[in-house]
Amino acid sequence: MEKMTSACANKILKRLNDDKLYLQNKEQEGCIYVASLDEEPVIPEYNYAEVAAAIEEIDAKVVKIKHAINVSNCTNSIDVAGKRMTIDEVLVAMAQLSKRRAFLDGMRKRQPKTRVSSGYFSSRKTAPEYQYINYDMELVKKEYDRIDAEITAMQIGLDKYNQTVEFDVDI
Repeated sequence: MEKMTSACANKILKRLNDDKLYLQNKEQEGCIYVASLDEEPVIPEYNYAEVAAAIEEIDAKVVKIKHAINVSNCTNSIDVAGKRMTIDEVLVAMAQLSKRRAFLDGMRKRQPKTRVSSGYFSSRKTAPEYQYINYDMELVKKEYDRIDAEITAMQIGLDKYNQTVEFDVDI
């Protein structure tokens, strides 16, 4: 049993992923070779059983670390703007709020009135058409700022949690 923080666990997962990619590349390059009939073949150093066992060992560690992170995320909570939320709830809420913030960002960047292009060869209408916003721009800006502040508060809480809260990993 080993104690680690979420930040540490994610660094270990990245290293394990890099190690697995190295082994997969080694396997891809070493599992076959080309040789000419009139030359001594250069056979790459490769042992299927060793590489497969190493990949399997990495995969098993990844499963255990990710499971421990998930258990920790479901059982630990933080305060966000006076509300207690589990880490997994915070992650879901952040994703939802980020999508909403992106939509509001597009709304707040619109001009109140823009000319609609009807194309170069339109003989249908000669009078220009305009597109108008159908919302209160100030309200949208305030909502964008509120959601952005909420996401920031969640991120700060998550950062503190990821750096300080330890959990057990059975690796």
